[in-house]
Amino acid sequence: MGYSTPENYQHSDNFLLNKSFGNKMEYKHYQSSVGHNYKHVQITTKYRYNMMQKVKVKVFCKVAIEEACKKHKIEIVILKVLENHSHMIVDCPRTFSDAKLLQIIKGLSSYILFRICPNIRKRYPRGHFWNAGYFCCSVGVNFDAVFDYVKNQDLHHSFH
Repeated sequence: MGYSTPENYQHSDNFLLNKSFGNKMEYKHYQSSVGHNYKHVQITTKYRYNMMQKVKVKVFCKVAIEEACKKHKIEIVILKVLENHSHMIVDCPRTFSDAKLLQIIKGLSSYILFRICPNIRKRYPRGHFWNAGYFCCSVGVNFDAVFDYVKNQDLHHSFH
């Protein structure tokens, strides 16, 4: 199993995908540690409203999440935005707790999204786009299985 570097990312119409899976494992080097901090994250819109049914809002949501992550040096490996929730695998700095990671992703992406698409405020007048809860777990040896799970979310949700 191999991990890839962020420069090998490719954009698809509704998700971000790391396209190069080589056999060489490349770790990040920090001042006093070496390794990755991969997290599988799932966030849901408040009240589970289907806010991303329109392609325009789905793209805005994807851009808002990408910008929030880029600002805090959180690398997105894959991002899948669906009608009422988003799945992603991110590689965040090792100093981030899960709570801090989600505070950044949800808080800043909401802030950006409300500025890009002000009409969303009609549905969420208090400015809370994401539900208070979230799913977040570390991804290690099961990276490929989690990656495939996130990548195939459209297929997974087409049966419901």
